[in-house]
This record gives sequence, C-alpha cells and structure tokens, in this order.
Amino acid sequence: MTGGTPLDRSALDAHPVPPVTAGDKDSKGRILVVAGSRDVPGAALLTATAAMRAGAGKLQIATIESIAPHIGIAMPEAMVIGLPEEDGGFAAAAVDPLAEHAAKADAVIAGPGLSQGEVCRSIAGALLDTDGAIALDAALLHALRPAREARPSLPVLLPHAGEMASLLDCEPDQIEADPIGCGLRAAELYRSLVLVKGVVSHVVTPDGRCWTYRGGSAGLGVSGSGDVLAGIVGGLLARGADPLNALLWSVWLHGEAGARLSRSVGPLGFLAREIARQVPALLRGA
Repeated sequence: MTGGTPLDRSALDAHPVPPVTAGDKDSKGRILVVAGSRDVPGAALLTATAAMRAGAGKLQIATIESIAPHIGIAMPEAMVIGLPEEDGGFAAAAVDPLAEHAAKADAVIAGPGLSQGEVCRSIAGALLDTDGAIALDAALLHALRPAREARPSLPVLLPHAGEMASLLDCEPDQIEADPIGCGLRAAELYRSLVLVKGVVSHVVTPDGRCWTYRGGSAGLGVSGSGDVLAGIVGGLLARGADPLNALLWSVWLHGEAGARLSRSVGPLGFLAREIARQVPALLRGA
C-alpha cells in the first residue's frame, strides 16, 4: 500500500469529535496524564497543557514524587499525584496506585518522559487492564506485550520509527521502508489503533484501514512535539471522542498547528509549548 485515505479537514467530517456543550469540569472529561521523570520533567507539562487545550475538563498528573511539587506549581490547573520513584523514574510501588487512579479517569495518556526500565512493562500492563480510553507513548511502547484479547476501548499507540521497530522486533529502516505495512502489523498484533509518525504520518486500524497525513511543517520536528500530540489525543479521548476519531483529529490538529506557526513565526524555531496554543482555534466549528 503506497498511501491511505488523505487525512484532511473534509475527511474529518465523517469522524466527529463531541460538540461543545455547557457544563462543569466533570462534563468535559477526566484525564490522567502519566508522564515525566527526573531527566525529563517537562514532558508532563507539555502533555497536560495540550490535553487541556484540546478541551479536557478535569486534569490529574501522576509523576514521580521528587518533581511533583514543581509540576503542581507550573501547572496550577492540575491535581498532581507524586508516586514512589527509583533512579529518577517510577518505582514498582507506583504501579498499583497508577492503576487505581486510571480506573477513575475517563481517559489516560501515559508514557511521555518516562524512564525506560522493567517497571514500564508492569505499568503498561496495569493500565491496559483498566476499561477506559487510553493512549500510550514513548517508554511504554518499548515495554508493550502483544495483546491476547481486545479491550472495551481500542488503545491508541503513538510510535516513531524507533518505537515501532521495538514493537515489531525489527530494524528502524524496515519501518521507514514500509511504514503502512508495519503499522498494520502492529495494529493487528497489539489490537490497537496505531499512528506511524514521520514527515508523512499514517493512522492505521486493526481491520486494515489507513489514513495518510501529508501536511504540517518542518518545525514540528522538535523536542516535545510528540508530547504535545499525545496530550491532544488524551484531551479528545477525555471529552468522549471515539478513539479513532480522536487520533485522526489529533494528527490533523497537530500538523495544522505547525503549519500556522511556520507562517507566523518561521519554518523553524517555534517551540513545542507553542503548538498547543493553536489547537482551540483549529477546533472551532469542529
């Protein structure tokens, strides 16, 4: 397959996100962001900010205990949960509390900025055992096991080429040679929706459908950009969007935000934290 259905604004009409309605913060969805480590604390902030810009109503951030107070000050909108840590990342004792908090959330986005290690496998497994909407990124993708059975809500996986290679136990150049084919293999193997990230991105489903996004800008290739994309996915899931619809919209919103910034700032040099600011206006009329 050389390309999927073009992912443009008109394609999104068949995949709507929930309309804007009046109500309190609970009516707009509760999101749990599982992110950050001693080395990359800002990933939690980028992800959480993007989730709120996508319209989530009630925000919780679960991170390691040493950085939790700093995250709480930087993100006053959030309830921040500090959990046991080891070597700058989550300790094994954090797994059960994470699962308990995830079970109470409408959506979970987990992985940005986490330290890789054995505990990631336990975290991924525990989160996938819950019933809510979930998106996994970064370190958790390296720890994921193939799915034995389907979940009530399809998980969303957000790998770049290296993480996709880890999912499929192959070399990154194989992903680059056949991104759609590899994405379809991963979607079937993990019974998940998969975004194959790249200059051209592909959204693939376990039943063989594919959408291809060719927009965006060169400036999106910057530290933290993937964390923002993950947060947008989580925010739309929290609002109640179908997982496929949330992923399609998120890819388009992220790319179009980059295109807007390339016109107003320049093709390079804008920061990941600036991407999320474009999302509310792009969502107007969705």
